[in-house]
Amino acid sequence: MKSRDNMASNEVQGKLLIIGGAEDKEGDCKILREFLRCAGGTKARIAIMTAATSLPGEVGDNYIRVFERLGAEDVRVVDTQKPEDANNRDYLEAIEQATGIFFTGGEQARIISCLKDTILDAAMHKRFSEGIIIGGTSAGAAMMPDVMIIEGDSETNPRVDVVAMGSGMGFLPGVVIDQHFAQRGRLGRLVSALLLQPAVLGFGIDENTAILVHGDELEVIGENSVTVIDSSEQLHDNLEGLLKDEALAICGAKLHILPHGYRFNLKTHQPVLHNVAITGERERAIA
Repeated sequence: MKSRDNMASNEVQGKLLIIGGAEDKEGDCKILREFLRCAGGTKARIAIMTAATSLPGEVGDNYIRVFERLGAEDVRVVDTQKPEDANNRDYLEAIEQATGIFFTGGEQARIISCLKDTILDAAMHKRFSEGIIIGGTSAGAAMMPDVMIIEGDSETNPRVDVVAMGSGMGFLPGVVIDQHFAQRGRLGRLVSALLLQPAVLGFGIDENTAILVHGDELEVIGENSVTVIDSSEQLHDNLEGLLKDEALAICGAKLHILPHGYRFNLKTHQPVLHNVAITGERERAIA
């Protein structure tokens, strides 16, 4: 059994907005609107991190248009396509002045290769500890933990060879995050990733859906749901001695499905239900 000693706990002062990908950029933009509000609203200074994408100009311009339309005071692109780009003084200044940092989608391995353990990395963690919000979508969501999913198979049962893991950026340590979750059938690879790591909490975030993390609590925002797997009190797994292409077993893990407005405590591993509106048959049963 894994220990709760490895449970996630966000002790810093900043917020994280972790998006499952394909967030609305044309309509109401509920998720990006919340990011901008947390970054200071019309006084926000946003740094767009395009390390994950091979189309930084196109992707960066798209987010500039969205955030400027919503009223951001200043939006800059920080385009680190190779590690030496992280030494750019203009980019460092953009991070030091930012009230919000946003990572685009693409390939999460590119983020690590271009930013991990650089002066920009240190500057972002410093700004985060000082209270700013850091957001990320798709690849920008996957890289949030200290150990991340690099790649893996979708629509499969859990197996050791389903998923490849590697170092993440460490903004939310002690968890595993997967994105495009329901849309790509990724339950099997999230379970596999969780069993292969010391982490005991796994979050599968659907498209156009996000978790807003502040302190020890998170809130679900968006159109679909977040799947939470808690393996801290599991009764059994068959990982020891298993060959890489053999099926994994897990018994006694907890599963939570949380739609918009639901909250979850990272320290107690429990949904926060006292402010949730309960309707229908369940409401009558409780009454």
